[in-house]
Amino acid sequence: MSPSFLLFSAISAVLLGLTVAWDLASEGSVVTLNGIPYYIPGTPYASTSSFKAQTSRNTTTVLGGLEPVTVVTTSSVTFNLVDLQNTVKGFEESDDVWQAGFLSTVFIEFTGPAGLHLNAVFPNFATILGKVARIVSGPLKFPQLTRVPPRLPGPPPHGPYFVSRTGDLYQAYRLFGDISGAFTQPLAPAAVAVEGGSYVPLPATVPGIDSPGVAVPSRLYYTKTAEKPLAGIRTAIKDIYDIAGVRTSDGNRAYYGLYPPKTKTALTVQRLIDAGAVLVGKIKTSQFANGEIATEDWVDYHAPFNPRGDGYQDPSSSSSGAGSAIASYPWLDLALGSDTGGSIRGPSQVSGVYGNRPSHGLVSLTGVMPLAPQLDTPGFLTRDPIIWAAAAKVLYAGLPFYKKYPKKLQTISFPTPGVVSTDPVKAESDAIVLSFLAKLEGFLSTKATALNYTALWDKTKPDPDLPSLAVLLNRTYPTLISKEETKNVRDPFFADYAAVHDGRRPFIDPVPLVRWAFGDSLPASELDVAVANKTLFKNWWETHIVSNDSVTCSDTLFVYTSGVNILYRNQYRPAPVPPFGFGDDQISIYAEVPDMVVPLGEAAYQSNVTLHSEVLPVSVDLLAAKGCDGLIFQLVEDLYAAGILSKPDAGGTTKGGEILLRRDGI
Repeated sequence: MSPSFLLFSAISAVLLGLTVAWDLASEGSVVTLNGIPYYIPGTPYASTSSFKAQTSRNTTTVLGGLEPVTVVTTSSVTFNLVDLQNTVKGFEESDDVWQAGFLSTVFIEFTGPAGLHLNAVFPNFATILGKVARIVSGPLKFPQLTRVPPRLPGPPPHGPYFVSRTGDLYQAYRLFGDISGAFTQPLAPAAVAVEGGSYVPLPATVPGIDSPGVAVPSRLYYTKTAEKPLAGIRTAIKDIYDIAGVRTSDGNRAYYGLYPPKTKTALTVQRLIDAGAVLVGKIKTSQFANGEIATEDWVDYHAPFNPRGDGYQDPSSSSSGAGSAIASYPWLDLALGSDTGGSIRGPSQVSGVYGNRPSHGLVSLTGVMPLAPQLDTPGFLTRDPIIWAAAAKVLYAGLPFYKKYPKKLQTISFPTPGVVSTDPVKAESDAIVLSFLAKLEGFLSTKATALNYTALWDKTKPDPDLPSLAVLLNRTYPTLISKEETKNVRDPFFADYAAVHDGRRPFIDPVPLVRWAFGDSLPASELDVAVANKTLFKNWWETHIVSNDSVTCSDTLFVYTSGVNILYRNQYRPAPVPPFGFGDDQISIYAEVPDMVVPLGEAAYQSNVTLHSEVLPVSVDLLAAKGCDGLIFQLVEDLYAAGILSKPDAGGTTKGGEILLRRDGI
């Protein structure tokens, strides 16, 4: 259709007395600066009448009337050119969004007391990091704009920006590709103010196969305070948590399409936002948070890739996107997942990152898809134990931390010192966890003893006629999740879908279908039996295994390991069945105690994908009494400070390195 025809149509409509109206709004734009893509929001962060793009000076750096600039703020009257050069060098070293291309213009804003000013007189141009930059110094006025999130009064924080010919100043968001396929929806702040904040799916992408792009703001914009302890922490949210302005998928395409964007953010997420966390996107979950194995069980959405080792190991589930993203991307700091039966701990273990299942009931899960309310918990995955503890203090408000530690240390299903496995992978893994145990014993000034809780149950169970734990709890987990999810999620979803699709049923992945069918086969009374068995175990655990302590919170600290998990995503397996069974990783879900994954190192294996020796993560889990999460968080911080624990890197290994198939700079 030609422009002349459209113009003729519009004129004809006016002549006929019709009203032609349209709603045209900017959702932002994508530009490339020195080969790096950036997203520029549609709404400016600030505006000034005296600081504008200088298109006549260098047209090669100006696109659409925008010029890249660097803002530097200082409260020191003695700030001079040397200080400016050192400040900008610090930007280069500490920020992954800022680059030398933003040295087209440097704006210096003095933020000291009124009546004072900079003593130094800056030249109009100066060489900084080998680049000739135009220097502009304040004071300039930045009136408050109505925007989301509302900015603080005063000048904008230092860092990279784009400025327009009219003086509008826009924050710079660098676009990164999602090569591991971890995200469902990258996000951006909405342009319309909503109490508590609102988001929209990011209207930008990166070229090529790594789409969608994820936009991250400069770290230079944020300063942590007592009120904002998570300021600038880039955070991804599992796609079972509601976020205002965004649809929730629960890992199902039909569910995503059926329901409108949410109008309220889940309490768990809102606490992070209020503490300054920067939401960059929603990340993949296996369907309705059920445990699925890549690739055969994932139908509606492709399973995220685990970057470790050969790159084709299962990412575990259901917080698969969280583990994949944290292990893959150095530009992401934190991921909020959920753990019902291992959905945070499994991805943390295979990704070699920190992850926690908290004590049950620490925070309300309003606005979060339920799997089994008796077991559901929110937790984090991260590479940084300091960020981990800071996020925990925000999410689990009022959680006490402890500086004194129990002297009683017990191991569960741990390798035996001096006994070397004939499996080289297990032998190396065993050596790593035993080395950690020895260091933990030294740090705590104690010696560990082995706990055989299944044998102790047989001796001390409340009723001698009760079966073993393996038999008693064999069907507890599948019963709880199937009976609860069919009632709370499936039935209302099916009814809503049928109402708008002429009675049709939506597509469901194989694993949820099998689990729901199992729940349908059980009488309603089986749910009561499952709850009773869970409560029976919890009471026994608190009576015979661990107690709370007024000084150390928990009188005992426990450690167990899952070893190295080698599970290829390119193998066919038998059809899914309900998740029967009981093991060490289910102690915490029934006893409601904290269970935290701590990465230790890596063990080598021979990959049948690359036909080379690769390495996979080795970790341990730490447990304590219910409510003693702060004890473990503090212990991990202290072990990190002592050099016993370390901060894993993103990449092909926990020491960094290339992710297979990744291009440089992605």
